[in-house]
Amino acid sequence: MDYVTIKLLHQSAVALSAFGFAVRGIASLNGAQWTESRLAKRLPHVVDTVLLVTAVTLAAMLHLNPAHAPWLMAKILGLLLYIGLGMVALRPRFEWKTRAAAWALALVVLLWIASVAVLKNPWGFIALMRQAST
Repeated sequence: MDYVTIKLLHQSAVALSAFGFAVRGIASLNGAQWTESRLAKRLPHVVDTVLLVTAVTLAAMLHLNPAHAPWLMAKILGLLLYIGLGMVALRPRFEWKTRAAAWALALVVLLWIASVAVLKNPWGFIALMRQAST
């Protein structure tokens, strides 16, 4: 596959993953039973696998090394934070307020990761906010 196709597949997987997390989070916070189903728990892993494979493929195609591309390292670290927050948000064993806060923060982190990707700046939208304040 060519670069443009893989990038489109990656961006589509990002959108699908983000939408799925947002919907599953809202439903889970409202006590919807379907969020505990096998499909609801497994489908995100399929989407996220496509997301990860396309990300690694794009990085390899562009010869990007996170050690030499600070914005890429920022995305990876942001992804780890997003995963941790998402785990708290979607696990019923945590209190509702904790889960709601983790869900909201995970969405903010997700937006920040996307802004890092678009701006190729490790600060993402924070850099834009800093520029606007000066």
